[in-house]
Amino acid sequence: MGKTVVDVQHVSMRFSLSSEKVDNLKEYFIKFVKKEITYNVFWALKDINLKVNKGERLGILGLNGAGKSTLLKIIAGVLKPTEGSVTVRGVIAPLLELGAGFEPQYTGAENIYLYGAVLGYPREFIAEKYDEIVAFSELGKFINVPLKNYSSGMKSRLGFAIATIVEPDILILDEVLAVGDAKFKKKCEAKIQSMFDKGVTVLFVSHSLAQVQKICDKAILLEHGQVIAQGGIDEVSAIYEEKTK
Repeated sequence: MGKTVVDVQHVSMRFSLSSEKVDNLKEYFIKFVKKEITYNVFWALKDINLKVNKGERLGILGLNGAGKSTLLKIIAGVLKPTEGSVTVRGVIAPLLELGAGFEPQYTGAENIYLYGAVLGYPREFIAEKYDEIVAFSELGKFINVPLKNYSSGMKSRLGFAIATIVEPDILILDEVLAVGDAKFKKKCEAKIQSMFDKGVTVLFVSHSLAQVQKICDKAILLEHGQVIAQGGIDEVSAIYEEKTK
């Protein structure tokens, strides 16, 4: 048995969806006081238990709305679960919604520090790696331009360059990244491959079963926020294929 690096214990995640359309805060308070606001409670995950050992590559399969991305965000520390606990041992590089923590008014350079802080990297570490991040992103002089003027490809490139600057023990991938042009995509894939070669532990969500089979050795299958199968990649893939026929 390898060392457990991700331990998910009885994790559940509840979201409250307001079924009322409220135009402003005042109207909201009036309706709230009159008890006219109703919430639909939606459990995105229900009692998830999962252990991932060092060096394992776990694929997370499931149809849309199964809770795959929510689970990754909880493991990455982006979301706090409603119930249960997650223990992570090691440095995580979360390649989730690249640049979700970016601030459009700030320049690329300012966002490097901001996004680095969101990912939990110390300021000194970012300062030390700053030139390397800019070089990898290939943004050149655009690094001093406010982010609101960036294309989505430029934002993704910057997000990827920041998120992968650490030497991670655990890599969290949500879908294979749409990162700019084909040449840059190749560079990103090479960077991810070099992490694989160092034996990094991987958690990977994708709609493409072929991609999961190529990258992962283990898998879990989520349905309506619950784990309905887990084990070797081949057996879980077979169950998933049955479900999607």
